[in-house]
Amino acid sequence: MIADVDIVPRAFAVRFRDLYRWDPCSFHRILWHWPTSVMHPLGSALKMRKEKVDRTKVNFSDLQPITIHFDGSIDKRKIDGNREYTMELFAAKPGDIVVAKIDLKNGAVGIVPKGWDNVVVTSHFAVYEPDLSKLMPEYLHLLIQTNFFKTYLWRNKVGAEGRKEVKLDFFETELIPIPQLSVQNKIVATWETEQKAATETAARIEKLERDIETRLLETVGVQSEAPLIGRRSFAVTWTNIERWDLFYYRPDFLALERNLKTVSAIPIGKALKFISRGWGIMDFPEGTFHYVEISNVTKEEGINGYRVVSTGNHPSRATTLIHKGELILSMTRPYLGAFALVPDEYDRCVCSSGFALCSGPARHDVMLEYVLEFLKSSAGLRQMERRMTGGLYPAITQDELEKVLIPIPPLQIQRQIVEHIVKRRGEIARLRSEAKARAKTIKADVEAMILGVKKVRF
Repeated sequence: MIADVDIVPRAFAVRFRDLYRWDPCSFHRILWHWPTSVMHPLGSALKMRKEKVDRTKVNFSDLQPITIHFDGSIDKRKIDGNREYTMELFAAKPGDIVVAKIDLKNGAVGIVPKGWDNVVVTSHFAVYEPDLSKLMPEYLHLLIQTNFFKTYLWRNKVGAEGRKEVKLDFFETELIPIPQLSVQNKIVATWETEQKAATETAARIEKLERDIETRLLETVGVQSEAPLIGRRSFAVTWTNIERWDLFYYRPDFLALERNLKTVSAIPIGKALKFISRGWGIMDFPEGTFHYVEISNVTKEEGINGYRVVSTGNHPSRATTLIHKGELILSMTRPYLGAFALVPDEYDRCVCSSGFALCSGPARHDVMLEYVLEFLKSSAGLRQMERRMTGGLYPAITQDELEKVLIPIPPLQIQRQIVEHIVKRRGEIARLRSEAKARAKTIKADVEAMILGVKKVRF
């Protein structure tokens, strides 16, 4: 696709009569490829709605404030029952287009969904009623969310640093293509078809992930009950008292522990070899190493990156040398499942001290791959959650980590579990890759149609 924004050079000349802002970025223009007869001011198809809510005739609890995100999605804002807005409130009806003024520069423009009654906003928002004889709200939403239009809005923000915003008069007077409704509808339908396919793919992936979890736990005879949160009082026998912590004795935690003991589960401290391995300057004569942080490891992908740091100026937490085939377990927010086997390409990296390092099994009847998958299951993560401490920065100590229980079925069963999971994960990876490629193609096509570069075909 040809360039969608007219990018001017770092130095250029402008006639004084054309100088309306002392800001080089504002001279970047969108290169629309539509006939001039189709180009109209954005505000020509919108009517400002400013219906003030009479607070003497309605309870605040009966009103619905909203939040608009940068992608144009809208969420209902949850307000504490004891709080009320003191600012003036204005009504927004289903189908209205709502602009978050301060975040318009980021594309925060949404459509009030059908069935959302009593939606209200403060004066920090602008509400527009679309002229449905000229404009499909969904088409305008797609236009605003295109990369080139959001870039254009960002370049035209004004105001004091930290409070820069796109002014509404600029937004309303900007020329955009408003073609016939049939053309708008076709563009929107193309996008919605992709969204439907994406939703179906997400459902298939979710089903496969549930299958992984269900098959694993059923095979080893473990049941992981849903969390039981909110019980203000319950009894625990003295024989089960391990720490003075109500959270630790949540009923579903206790039920899981009892279940694990019935299948002769053992602590992972007895199943794995936990070690501590530092590094020295001589390990990296080139003067740099690859540092794997906790943020570089996810439950779904394992290790997905690193950063290069100097041996002479490295983070204080860069303490542990890792080798391929070893298992690293994040002890910070362990319920996120940031655990991974070290792939060949990450051999001899250095990882954060926030990881526990396992060099291999402590018993001949244990597979590291199986242990990793069990720990990432709800039965493994629930135990991590139970044993962690801390409020804003919850973590589990290595001593507590080694107490996490894991069932050890025969090696043949462990292999079957791992093979099944590898197969399912391959299907999930394929679906995600296909969905990503399809979404990228459709997004490019839709943006090209909106820009006028690609013809809209019926």
